[in-house]
Amino acid sequence: MKTTIFTICTLFIAMMSVAQDKQKKDAEAIKKMCGCYEVTFNFAETFNYTNDSLYKPSKTKVDKALEWAQLVTDEDDKIQIQHLLQVGNPAKPMVVKHWRQDWLFENKDFYMYNADNQWSYTKKEDEEVAGQWTQKVYQVDDSPRYEGSGTWVHVDGKSYWENTTTAPLPRREYTTRSDYNLTMRGNRQEITDYGWLHDQDNEKIVREEGKEDIVIAKEKGYNTYVKVDDSRCAVAAQWWKDNYDKWATVRAKWDEVYGRNKDLVLETKVDNKPLYKHLFDEEVTEETQIDPVIESFVKKP
Repeated sequence: MKTTIFTICTLFIAMMSVAQDKQKKDAEAIKKMCGCYEVTFNFAETFNYTNDSLYKPSKTKVDKALEWAQLVTDEDDKIQIQHLLQVGNPAKPMVVKHWRQDWLFENKDFYMYNADNQWSYTKKEDEEVAGQWTQKVYQVDDSPRYEGSGTWVHVDGKSYWENTTTAPLPRREYTTRSDYNLTMRGNRQEITDYGWLHDQDNEKIVREEGKEDIVIAKEKGYNTYVKVDDSRCAVAAQWWKDNYDKWATVRAKWDEVYGRNKDLVLETKVDNKPLYKHLFDEEVTEETQIDPVIESFVKKP
């Protein structure tokens, strides 16, 4: 009997050790997305399924940028990475706050996009997220964008994570397209020898309450992040230091909103301006200014 108990305890300890080693390896892969990168964004509409004879597919889009990915939080169960674009004249560049990605280990709380600026709160069970990391992606103003959970895979010299989830229209589309209101995003983040890759297989969907989703087109995204010396992003890195306190206040307010664990509906504009224009105002820096602005965009039930 004692031998059996000893064997079970030994196996349990060994399994815990393997799980901890795996979690650490996952975190190392995630943090490899930090640093300075030359990014190439590639998007092409591949198939269309609409019966509309006047339908015009989106043009193929290829853009390049220099992007700084700043490690903000580095904890066992939480990693935050803030992306900043460094644009314009290299001798005197401008910095634009870009998207943010949070990675949470075995997270159970989700805000799933449900079209038309609405996110449905969902709580998953322990077994649904065991060993998984949730990637939560945020807009430039730290409002929600999309999120999903999956397992990091380390095999044959590759490290990658995959998930399919609902999302708003991409930034490159929502100002020019009104014939669909939901993107089903197939995301693959892969660490490569040159940096990392964001590989996407997306569907453009019309969603109406009480009706079956209609897929009008499919799209391929292939974004490469080629690592370059961090010194090339020094201006962006300094900008983040200079503006850290303001955006920590913004994140804290959003954390309070998300912590309500309720469905979330956001206004598109307040005082005829989207949220990012309110928050990008250099005069808006204090909690007493930031909190009411964000709250004004949260629709009351």
